[in-house]
Amino acid sequence: MRKIVFIGTLCFIVQISFFCGTHKDHDPSKDQQNDAITQIRNTEMAFEQMAAEEGIAEAFWFFADSGAVIKRQNDTIIRGKENIRQYYSDPVYSRALVTWSPDFTEASENGDMGYTYGKYLWQFKDSSGKVTEYKGVFHTVWKRQKDGSWKYVWD
Repeated sequence: MRKIVFIGTLCFIVQISFFCGTHKDHDPSKDQQNDAITQIRNTEMAFEQMAAEEGIAEAFWFFADSGAVIKRQNDTIIRGKENIRQYYSDPVYSRALVTWSPDFTEASENGDMGYTYGKYLWQFKDSSGKVTEYKGVFHTVWKRQKDGSWKYVWD
């Protein structure tokens, strides 16, 4: 009988410890943060895919927040979604390809902002067909929109 009481008490203690430990360690904000990280990474990949399939100007316009800012060569700053589209509408970009992949993605605890960074490769083809490549590291800041989608605010 003492064995049964001991085993029953031990099982009860184990269940209580497990429940309390799981409950105490579970942080709902971590779920929001992890979901945001996954969403941002998926958005970054969709962004790159759209640039390859529909063009650079369309992709950089589509994924831009209305107040987005991009910094390009010679410290050129372009502000606003429409100005970004105009910038990438230059004919040189119609003969260009860009690929990139995030090496790291992070998000705020509440899942409303995040950033990525990784490597990129631009390839420009001139009128004779000669290709010039530029490699580097990108850094993009993402903001969750009211509709739940993600748009970049800095690239």
